[in-house]
Amino acid sequence: MTSEPIRDPVTDDLLTPQNAALVVIDYQPSQVGTVRSIDHELLVDNIVSVARLARTFDLPVVLSTINVANGQGPTIPELRAVLSDSPEIDRTAINSWEDAEFRRAVEATGRKKLIMTALWTEVCLAYPSLDAMRDGFEVYPVVDAVGGTSPEAHRAGLARIFQAGAQPISWVSLACELQRDWARTETVADVVDIVLTTRLLKTAAA
Repeated sequence: MTSEPIRDPVTDDLLTPQNAALVVIDYQPSQVGTVRSIDHELLVDNIVSVARLARTFDLPVVLSTINVANGQGPTIPELRAVLSDSPEIDRTAINSWEDAEFRRAVEATGRKKLIMTALWTEVCLAYPSLDAMRDGFEVYPVVDAVGGTSPEAHRAGLARIFQAGAQPISWVSLACELQRDWARTETVADVVDIVLTTRLLKTAAA
């Protein structure tokens, strides 16, 4: 068993820890509470797993909220605990790409591959994804870590960005794409814990 030499992690067509950034938009109590396309507990578990993967692989993270300054709740505590060192960029713009601080934060990562997560799918995921792709970024929405106000709205939001060129991934496929080879032992223990011990094996045993 001989793995091929590691491809250039910056120019690799697939996601790598060196060419991707995670974008997390509006995982706040009111947004989570009004999602109707996925079970709320599953949604929270999935986005927390995505955040843990970002920390394991040391991805740049852009974390944003909407209207906290005007009374909306901040990022949900389960997610904030994982992303405690990521500053929250609060906005009034529904389309985060139309917020100057948010755009600058994304550009400052130096990454062109954006792992996109947001609530709701049809609004806060769709709008910045479409704009980011127009501006030359590649967008990878994590389809099982986002949610819409109805199943139909969620599907329509995803369809809209897929037609524009977004590449859908799941949180498990994200984990495997970043890990790529079990011989890369420095992250194996964390990935096994995030994907299997904490999530999939626990679900199977339940």
